[in-house]
Amino acid sequence: MHDDDDAAPGQGYEGEEEEEEPQQQQHKKQSNTLTLWGNMKTMNLNSLLLTNIQSSTYFKVQLYELKTYHEVIDEIYYKVNHLEPWEKGSRKTAGQTGMCGGVRGVGTGGIVSTAYCVLYKLFTLRLTRKQLMGLINHTDSPYIRALGFMYVRYVLPPADLWSWFESYLEDPEEIDVKAGGGLVMTIGEMLRQWMSKLEWFSTLFPRIPVPVQKQLEEQLYRPAYQGGAVEHIPDEDVNWGEAERMSRIRSDERDHKPDERGRHRGGKAERDLAGSRHGSKSHDRSPEHSDRHRSVTAGTQSAEEEQKS
Repeated sequence: MHDDDDAAPGQGYEGEEEEEEPQQQQHKKQSNTLTLWGNMKTMNLNSLLLTNIQSSTYFKVQLYELKTYHEVIDEIYYKVNHLEPWEKGSRKTAGQTGMCGGVRGVGTGGIVSTAYCVLYKLFTLRLTRKQLMGLINHTDSPYIRALGFMYVRYVLPPADLWSWFESYLEDPEEIDVKAGGGLVMTIGEMLRQWMSKLEWFSTLFPRIPVPVQKQLEEQLYRPAYQGGAVEHIPDEDVNWGEAERMSRIRSDERDHKPDERGRHRGGKAERDLAGSRHGSKSHDRSPEHSDRHRSVTAGTQSAEEEQKS
């Protein structure tokens, strides 16, 4: 009897452990599941951009064949070389004004970029937290990381942006985001821009609610901790957008370029100064010159008088 009684509790404990294990696995699965935000069908993309993605042969044929997360990462590594929504020179916005202009991302279409097609492919896979962390910490290509961060910006709650981006705001890895090249920024600069600006080339990121945007701006302006010391980030070292970036570059070039007008003015001033110095010297020599002139004149007059006599 005692053996049966002893066995019963042991069997009971084993049963309880077997029941708890699936619960623990379910809890881990839930914590690994990302909470998405916004439209679950459009990924919060501009309607024209989404239509071009879904109708793209690249997305419908080539990306359709990719079934796993790792296959998509390989595709990013080999195919993605910029982060614009449209391929270079394919988007025609001539004659479009107002809401139909290129800034708003509507109007005539173009060839949608590989980056945005792959981004939407990642959305269809419904990435887990672990997979997303694998993207943003990947070491093979900055474009793999960038599409991970872009996934965060498009589909995760805006209130979570700071927790995802904060650790990477000083990330020095460089990436050329422009189609055709020519606009290099660091990962940190790119993330700062994504939290402070809606515009991204010819499209828009999802709008951030005003209270959340204010919090992000306050946090962005706080002193950054780097190497254990408090360091203020100067405004000129922060990239707030493509237009602002280029404006700063042109401003710096103007500041360091010699002033042609000033140089001409300076040349004229130097010539005037030289002329004044020359005039003063001529003035200093003028008495001597007058004396010599009077001597020569007197000698000539004496010679003429002698001839007459």
